[in-house]
Amino acid sequence: MSDNQKNARNKKVLYGIIALLGVVIIVLGIYVYNLSNRSTTTIVTAPTKSSSSEKASSSIKKYVEGKDYKITYSNTNLISKEQINKALGANYFNDIDSLMSTKKPSGLDMAKVEVYYNKDKNLLIENLFKNGHSDSEATTAVVYDLKNNQIVNSGVNYDTNYQPSWLVYTWEKLAK
Repeated sequence: MSDNQKNARNKKVLYGIIALLGVVIIVLGIYVYNLSNRSTTTIVTAPTKSSSSEKASSSIKKYVEGKDYKITYSNTNLISKEQINKALGANYFNDIDSLMSTKKPSGLDMAKVEVYYNKDKNLLIENLFKNGHSDSEATTAVVYDLKNNQIVNSGVNYDTNYQPSWLVYTWEKLAK
């Protein structure tokens, strides 16, 4: 074999190795890029079980009931907690992370949520109080029809047409 043939063969081998390394670098780059852009989603819902189950699961929650927020049910002889939580879930108002979050657009940045029950019309009126807004005036209200399981009015202030109503649920942000 002549020197020219050996040099040509060596060049082909060298170019082959360089091409193979280039492909490996590109594949590794794509893999690292995908790893760095991978996100993890955690869904956290408002606890509805006994206090012992809340304490047991509090280590996996971002926010802790009693420390960061407080939930109070009242007039449970009129409507069950399950019905209230179902309606809140339909409106995403039982997502504690969303209620507490100040990040836009997903964070609701709430200071308080009050839910009133109108037994005559079978409606829940959910008054929402944003952080930094007047403590005595709701920022917005959502009216939920329990019979049809749907929102019938949203984004308006509490309407006296929905009275008489009883306070059945309060969520309050404790952490500032």
